[in-house]
Amino acid sequence: MLNLPNILSCLRIILVPVLVLFYFLPMPSVSCWAALIFIIAAATDWLDGYLARKWNQTSAFGAFIDPVADKLIVVVALIMVLFKSPVWYILIPVIFIISRELIISALREWMAELGQRNAVKVSQMGKWKTTFQMLAIACLIYYKPLFGLPVFEIGVALLYVATWLTLQSMFYYLQAAWPLMKKEG
Repeated sequence: MLNLPNILSCLRIILVPVLVLFYFLPMPSVSCWAALIFIIAAATDWLDGYLARKWNQTSAFGAFIDPVADKLIVVVALIMVLFKSPVWYILIPVIFIISRELIISALREWMAELGQRNAVKVSQMGKWKTTFQMLAIACLIYYKPLFGLPVFEIGVALLYVATWLTLQSMFYYLQAAWPLMKKEG
């Protein structure tokens, strides 16, 4: 179904290679442009869901494409940040965040096969996790100090908050699915 929320999700996917291109261009202002592209993508993540609910334009395609777009932009951005800053204190949260995304995606697929998709629907904690992830990644992509603020270091701190929320939300989803997992096991 072609509607504005789905177009915004598709736009987020299209922005992935654009983000990669700008992130690695050899220009002095590249981090600013890459951060702006990521912020636009993050805004479409919020906007597509809001519009789909407000305009009652939810669809099976939207339920598929939105999380794919979310995970693509986040995972690619985290890998890019890790590429430019290959240090353990970036690697560890990246591993946790990507692992969680894989686990929860597989869990949601399995629950959908059981006809229990609503057992692992997005929680408020998941929304906070996404907010902190997007803020952290935008800071890490921007990298440079801004108005005297250590943006990269702020991004690292936010990344750890996002990682904590990521793990908390994963445990929440696993706990919600546990009765069905025991039953099917």
